[in-house]
Amino acid sequence: MTDNFQPWCPRAAVATIVESENRFLLVEEMILGARVINQPAGHLEYGESLVSAAQRETLEETGWEIRVTGLVGIYRFNPPQSPGVTYHRFCFVGEPVNHMGHQALDDEIEQVLWLTYPDIIQRKSSLRSPLVLRCIEDYQKGYRYPLELIVEPA
Repeated sequence: MTDNFQPWCPRAAVATIVESENRFLLVEEMILGARVINQPAGHLEYGESLVSAAQRETLEETGWEIRVTGLVGIYRFNPPQSPGVTYHRFCFVGEPVNHMGHQALDDEIEQVLWLTYPDIIQRKSSLRSPLVLRCIEDYQKGYRYPLELIVEPA
């Protein structure tokens, strides 16, 4: 090992799949000057649980309080525009509980969307990453893992 060794550090992110009346809760956001569609998603903050991060990000980006009910999957993504960067995305499923209409949304959010699966397919070229569709399709296949799978400090 050399003195200037830098360990590889993946980035932890959370995302939520929220479905109501056959529509999925998504956001349209500005990322690097482009309008893209994504699930409510964001980075895990220091000391925060994964479930709490998923609830926080959903509220901050959509104004919706949710109840997280399960884990859809854990995904690894290497964005082609960022060589050397790896994201580990923990995708949760949640139920809408309460819409906080007064909630200020994150600055990059252009609008909150409720889209059907065919609407999402039609807008596939606008998805932020391939994981957006992959997570929805895994959810539709019935992938659900219990939250007890995640062991975090109390």
